[in-house]
Amino acid sequence: MFENLSERLESAFKQIKGEARITDLNIANTLKDIRRALVDADVNYKIAKEFTEKVKEKVVGEKVINSISPGQLMVKIVKDELADLMGGTEAELNINGNPTIILIAGLQGSGKTTFSAKLANYLKTKKGKSPLLVAADIYRPAAIDQLKVLGEQINVDVYSEPENKNAVSIAQNALKEAKSKNKNIVIIDTAGRLAIDEAMMTEVADIKAAVKPQEVLFVVDSMTGQDAVNTAKSFNDRLDFSGVVLTKLDGDTRGGAALTIKYTVTKPIKFVSSGEKLETLDIFYPERMAQRILGMGDITTLVEKAQAEYDEVQAAKLQKKIRKNQFDFQDFLEQLQQIKKMGNLKDLMGMIPGMGKAIKDIDVSDDQFKGIEAMINSMTPFERANPDVINPGRRMRIAKGSGKDLQEVNQFMKQFDQMRQMMKSLNKMPLGRMGLGKR
Repeated sequence: MFENLSERLESAFKQIKGEARITDLNIANTLKDIRRALVDADVNYKIAKEFTEKVKEKVVGEKVINSISPGQLMVKIVKDELADLMGGTEAELNINGNPTIILIAGLQGSGKTTFSAKLANYLKTKKGKSPLLVAADIYRPAAIDQLKVLGEQINVDVYSEPENKNAVSIAQNALKEAKSKNKNIVIIDTAGRLAIDEAMMTEVADIKAAVKPQEVLFVVDSMTGQDAVNTAKSFNDRLDFSGVVLTKLDGDTRGGAALTIKYTVTKPIKFVSSGEKLETLDIFYPERMAQRILGMGDITTLVEKAQAEYDEVQAAKLQKKIRKNQFDFQDFLEQLQQIKKMGNLKDLMGMIPGMGKAIKDIDVSDDQFKGIEAMINSMTPFERANPDVINPGRRMRIAKGSGKDLQEVNQFMKQFDQMRQMMKSLNKMPLGRMGLGKR
């Protein structure tokens, strides 16, 4: 995500990083490269020019103090302006209705149906709500079935009328159903088209007029770049939606949509989504996204994801086992599963400052866990709980059961043993020596 833009901006900053002071010349060259980087990222030239003019105004007007170099000052100002361009602060979802009605709109293929399920899962697990999904796409044959499958996965009811070809009446009937079943969130998945047309716009506008939703969210595929911004403008002119959702941020996106959609339609980005996993939905924080674009990482989001999967009771038991050198393969497998729940592994690593550039050309995927999981799953419960009993004969059986070479099993066993020893030694260290004592 934004890898090319990040590289180009870093290259632009290099021109001024070695300078002792800011001059008209080094600022001009740096700003020209920043403008080019933005245009290459599919940002409209007029917006890119306006952006760099704002940066210049701030840099020229800012007094450089001894503790901050011109390069650091430039990075800070660009970060602040990027965050401001994307909305400044996060925008909350209005869920105060009874029930709250959320209308989902967008072009076909933008990820509306998957997002609808992700949003239902988010509101159920994070906000304690009782959602109802509504299949109001009466044109795409598989749309109703897809929503039902997703609903089953997250244990959320789906309202549909397969024989009804009137999307407005389906939405109205769904509201009655929600009230009768005490559902406090209604998420209506509407039809999309391959391109904007009058019939689609009229239908979505009619649904909006009939059910009066608290939120109208426009879902846009971030991989479509500037086209996404133009589509958003057309939808907003007709629907006056309340917020934007950017999907497929894990794809080969240049970033133009994320950077300029707020500027163009004056509506906030409320969520970003990546991948097919129904847990991969995040609130959009402009400042955090600006930090990631500039290679500063996003530790805050990483910690929040970790906390969401953190189990205090399990953590206490685990620490006790580590202290006694009883950390076993079952514990290791459970920790792997916790990490996988947090989202795409490469995205998570990219949130660590400095890591984005280091892993940009490395293929990091959850599939890399599969070999380890296969080896552990090929062990008996007794072997998982007692790593030291796994002799050469058992290793041979584990290799055959997991489809791995004996050499791979031996290497994994060696690495696991080294990890256990390291964890044991760290836990024996006094808090002060670990840097965790009182300050």
